[in-house]
Amino acid sequence: MASDGPIRTRRPAFSRWLAASNNITQQFLAIGVDPDFISMAGGLPAAEFYPTEAIAEATQLALARWGAGALEYGPIEGFAPLRQMIAARISRETGRRFAVDNVLLTVGAMQGLDLLGKVLIDPGERIVAQFPTYVGALDAWRPRLPVYEPLDWSPDTGTGVAALAAAKFVYTVPNYSNPTGALVPTAARLTLLEKVLEAGTWLVEDDPYLPLQYDGPAGPSLLALNGALEPAGPYRGPVIYLGTLSKSIVPGLRVGWVIAAPEMIQMLALAKQSSDLASSMLTHAVALELLEAGRETAHVPAIVRHYVERRDALCAAADAELAEWFDWEIPPGGMFVWMRRRHPSIDTDQLYGLALEQKVAFVPGSVFDPQGRLRSAMRVNFTRNPPSVLREGVSRLAEATKNLLASND
Repeated sequence: MASDGPIRTRRPAFSRWLAASNNITQQFLAIGVDPDFISMAGGLPAAEFYPTEAIAEATQLALARWGAGALEYGPIEGFAPLRQMIAARISRETGRRFAVDNVLLTVGAMQGLDLLGKVLIDPGERIVAQFPTYVGALDAWRPRLPVYEPLDWSPDTGTGVAALAAAKFVYTVPNYSNPTGALVPTAARLTLLEKVLEAGTWLVEDDPYLPLQYDGPAGPSLLALNGALEPAGPYRGPVIYLGTLSKSIVPGLRVGWVIAAPEMIQMLALAKQSSDLASSMLTHAVALELLEAGRETAHVPAIVRHYVERRDALCAAADAELAEWFDWEIPPGGMFVWMRRRHPSIDTDQLYGLALEQKVAFVPGSVFDPQGRLRSAMRVNFTRNPPSVLREGVSRLAEATKNLLASND
């Protein structure tokens, strides 16, 4: 029966947390498919080096080996043979034994961050986070309304045990951090681990960039350091380790994992069942074939050679065109150069808009700050584009910087 009254055109509002969010990730992914744009924004691998033939072969082998089983819903924890392989892999890397019940497979490492928020954070609770902080982690936890405290790695003057004890967990990216590209020294890692053990909280180690080592080894993971302190028996330590195949093979497989104490894995799996019910058994089976055939081991050295060339090309172009206005360090690994303003009137949020007018993109520092106040730096990616494109991108960025300074005069 039709209503005689007016039809309401206003509907209930969206959740309040969305007002504090940003759409920068949507923007740079969209820009990346525009041929007129040079995107140095996203943390994206170079698509031209994806091992497409190896993946096609692995898919055929996986279907022949597992049949319909690879096309079914699967266990929430993930494809058991791949979980076994990841457990064996992390055992070799750390020098202590991890079992299948220490492993949860996720849709990329990003889902692991989302699940951690669901199982650990209630509104108003505290996270001690490496600062500046990976924007994906901030996005994952924003609906949980946490409070952040910056992590200071300094062994003597760094974040103290009391601050760590007041936090639900500590979030770190020790290897070639996103966004800064920094590599945390082993001594600082061990000091933080000792403080966390004393504080009795959780320690999240997000490690997607480990394969991309350019200037020497990364050093032991926090998980390995913790394993050396507790070498016997099932692993029940505080470290929650996140890994992925997105940087070492391809992001499209969406295969990641969490390594943690069994009770943490159980809680994450409970949260995961309401998130995706089950991950893709097919991509897990394909990943297993790729790893068993040594495709990752062969692929990584090849892409690292190209990425070193691209890193050096970006930094050389920046030396020529941006050094008057920005400082940076050459990162020893990973995907990013973190550029910090030298000129006090440079606001990288404003620069971002002017850069888009020049059809070049970076990520402004404010999105890596829970308060949105870091407007003196920017993250620039070098892995996605060849050297000639990076040089043109830097040239466009220099033009945008000149326009910003001229507008501020």
